[in-house]
Amino acid sequence: MRAVVLRSFGGPEVLEDSEVDRPEPGPGEFLVRVAAAHVHNVDTMIRRGFLAGEDAKGRPHTGLGHDAAGTVAALGEGATGFAVGDAVIGLHSPLDKPLGAYAEYAVFRAHEVARAPESVDAVAASTVVGNGLTALQSLRQLGLAGGDSLLVTGAAGGVGGFAVQLAAARGLKVTALAGPGDEDLVRGLGASAFVARGGELPSDVDGVLDAAVLGVPALAAVRDGGVLVRLLPGETSDERGVRDVQFQAEADAADLAEVAGLVDAGVLTPRVLDVLPLAGAATAHRRYEGGGLRGRLVLRP
Repeated sequence: MRAVVLRSFGGPEVLEDSEVDRPEPGPGEFLVRVAAAHVHNVDTMIRRGFLAGEDAKGRPHTGLGHDAAGTVAALGEGATGFAVGDAVIGLHSPLDKPLGAYAEYAVFRAHEVARAPESVDAVAASTVVGNGLTALQSLRQLGLAGGDSLLVTGAAGGVGGFAVQLAAARGLKVTALAGPGDEDLVRGLGASAFVARGGELPSDVDGVLDAAVLGVPALAAVRDGGVLVRLLPGETSDERGVRDVQFQAEADAADLAEVAGLVDAGVLTPRVLDVLPLAGAATAHRRYEGGGLRGRLVLRP
């Protein structure tokens, strides 16, 4: 099969569209024929070698790709819940691996897959996997109730945009921090207030979802006794009684199914910017790292 792999770490030029052996599902696993793979920031970090483990030194190549949509092609021994031909979404969660979802086929464990949303195609469905799961699980971490106030930084991005939609649907009063030209976008997602990047943040919100990784300014925006959820590792603080949480989403079949249902219910709206072939992975990474995208980039095998 065709797959994008790394044989060294570095810039987008190290991405190779190669012919490799097709993986086979083990016990309890599913082989998925990938129809679309979403280009994610974690992929660019792996490409640069930031997340490489010791195993990477002893294998011929490293795989990329986590968020995918496709159809079940084969079942491993004892795998249940899906049949060959079922449309699914999946989070290929291992970070350091020989093959990922940038491929014609990928193997997923049972807790990494759910039925795909029925209201959108595979390209759109692939873009809600990691970002939708992160938004859903991070809001759960925040533990806010209807009527509470929430600041979402990076509100025009993949995670931030979904978080605004979910929070607004739950009755939270959402302030969105995004680029100066993004006000109409984030208000359309459900934000009731807007702060342009570099502007003055509120100082008394019940919670902050720091998708833009602001750090100290995000903490300062939380009221005494409020909650801050950070999406990347960093120093936490217990000042002013703020519950300061570092959070990373985890694959969970029930949560993936909930994300798919939220898409079908119209609560989550996928935003696809462009679709490229596997051979265009380097181009996709260059565009992603250029920043300013207001939609997702997808690879289609």
